[in-house]
Amino acid sequence: MKNINKAELVDAVATKTDLSKKEVTAVIETLIDKITEEMRKGNKVTITGFGIFKTSKRAARVGRNPQTGAAIKIAASTVPKFSAGKGLKEAVK
Repeated sequence: MKNINKAELVDAVATKTDLSKKEVTAVIETLIDKITEEMRKGNKVTITGFGIFKTSKRAARVGRNPQTGAAIKIAASTVPKFSAGKGLKEAVK
């Protein structure tokens, strides 16, 4: 299995669309920034056929230090979540 990083994604999109790498980089960074901004506000971002980016609240809880077994408090937090859409699920079957 090969991992693709941002630079390889930019190269692939630039090749397929005949746009410059600079233009593609700007588009991808803007997309990531906008999704992040909306999630920070607590909004859900839906890209039909691809998936849904959203946030979820995690309650405070007690965990264990694996080395000592001592109980530690884990603070409540908000975490990002992604749910794959039908089109993406079908594409990777």
